[in-house]
Amino acid sequence: MIGRIVRSADFERVLAAPTRARSFHFAVHHLQGSPSLPRSQVIQHLSTELSTGLSQPAESSVDDRGQNTDRVWLGAVLPKRHARRAVTRSLLKRQIRAAVIRQPRLPGGLWVVRLRAPFEPQRFPSAASAALAEAARIELDTLLADALRRPARA
Repeated sequence: MIGRIVRSADFERVLAAPTRARSFHFAVHHLQGSPSLPRSQVIQHLSTELSTGLSQPAESSVDDRGQNTDRVWLGAVLPKRHARRAVTRSLLKRQIRAAVIRQPRLPGGLWVVRLRAPFEPQRFPSAASAALAEAARIELDTLLADALRRPARA
């Protein structure tokens, strides 16, 4: 199962990492780890007990939040300046998610696919044409295969 990256802090962390692979229209960023906890869950973990009291031994380390680091978390960045119509952005998001599902060997962590350049309106006049979906599918499959071949940069 693929999780969704929803918090802006997680998007910022992943986009600060170097690009893993790049094509004419898309770029892929990858970061090992898992998404940060929402503020409501962080507050629930706070304790009101005094620090001088007897404490129970910890069952896990502080950094281990019980989240699986082998899981793939996916985010998509599709700016309106590159895809003006919502139907086009929705089509590209579906194609991105499908391409990740078709790539079973993706290592776990946070993955963000970013639209770098618009698709030419002269070549794809319809906002949600089958030709646009096919072109995006082919490019995304090639891009993710290239991302798997390249080692992660530090």
